[in-house]
Amino acid sequence: MAPQIREAAGQARHEPIGVGVIGLGFMGRTHVQAYAKADAAGWANRLVAVCDSDPERRAGRAGGAGNLEGEAPEQVFDPEGVLASEEADDLLSVDEVDLVSICTHTDSHVDLALRALAAGKHVLVEKPVALLADDIARLAAAAGEAGTLCMPAHCMRFWPAWEWLRERVNDGSLGVVRGATFRRLGSRPAWAAGFYDDPARSGGALVDLHIHDADFVRWCFGDPCAVSSAGTVDHLSTLYRFDGGPAHVTAEGGWDNAPGWGFRMQATVVFEQATADFDIGRTPQLELLRRDGVEPIELPDTDGYDGEVRHLLECIATGEGELRVDLEDARALALLLEAERQSLESGATVPL
Repeated sequence: MAPQIREAAGQARHEPIGVGVIGLGFMGRTHVQAYAKADAAGWANRLVAVCDSDPERRAGRAGGAGNLEGEAPEQVFDPEGVLASEEADDLLSVDEVDLVSICTHTDSHVDLALRALAAGKHVLVEKPVALLADDIARLAAAAGEAGTLCMPAHCMRFWPAWEWLRERVNDGSLGVVRGATFRRLGSRPAWAAGFYDDPARSGGALVDLHIHDADFVRWCFGDPCAVSSAGTVDHLSTLYRFDGGPAHVTAEGGWDNAPGWGFRMQATVVFEQATADFDIGRTPQLELLRRDGVEPIELPDTDGYDGEVRHLLECIATGEGELRVDLEDARALALLLEAERQSLESGATVPL
């Protein structure tokens, strides 16, 4: 349900939150659409400004493609009344922009987020926030001094099926978790090839794709005590070891499949009393299997992008609530991924 605007410590807002989006490729387009859907559902906001180097994108026409199926609309937004600029500072100087989504390449995230915070904006910064934990720590320090919010866009924490899985892990209603397996596979993105083909910039599938499941593992089970990874930065499998946690937690991620292979996003969590199984390519996507049969789990008709923007909009609008994911989570996740990289390179189990 949409948030109820409350008069809390004089911080509640009654006018729509002004949004700016920097970068209008696939992910920027996704953010624009998520904000529009949020507004229609009661999370009041309006697109005020956009920034991109491509004039077609600045005019609101679709650009970029992604892993998930579904065609982009020809017109992503109505350019009438939306300030479109090539330079981020032009967008950041607009007083009506309260919240900025940063949807550019990874190596520009921290700098743009720092500039947005300095301009007094709230920030939603796409994952990975940065390749190095130290860079994320630098941004976290600035966010701690700012009077605004800065949230990493870890969308799986807001994906309805993943929320359901985490709730079952936490509430114990299906017994303790015996094991969990995650699988996220596709082809290397064909757009922005110069970026995605360079692991020094993108981090490879390890940091750009597998990051989703590594983050969800942390969210459900906490930080592992050690990791053991095999493969390459473009296709790997990791075994996560926990002191007192599930005995078997693995995640496979890769984008080395041939173009046209498609996209797989799957998860299986084995509880004492049942097995929960998710497959994005199946209807229903989430099933609960018990001894006496299979139960389809009904899920909201939203995705993690919808959930993350609505969560941040609500936190801004009410002046209340704790971010579900923060920059300390992003920093700890970067350290976890670095341990996985070390394990890939050494062939050894790496303690954390």
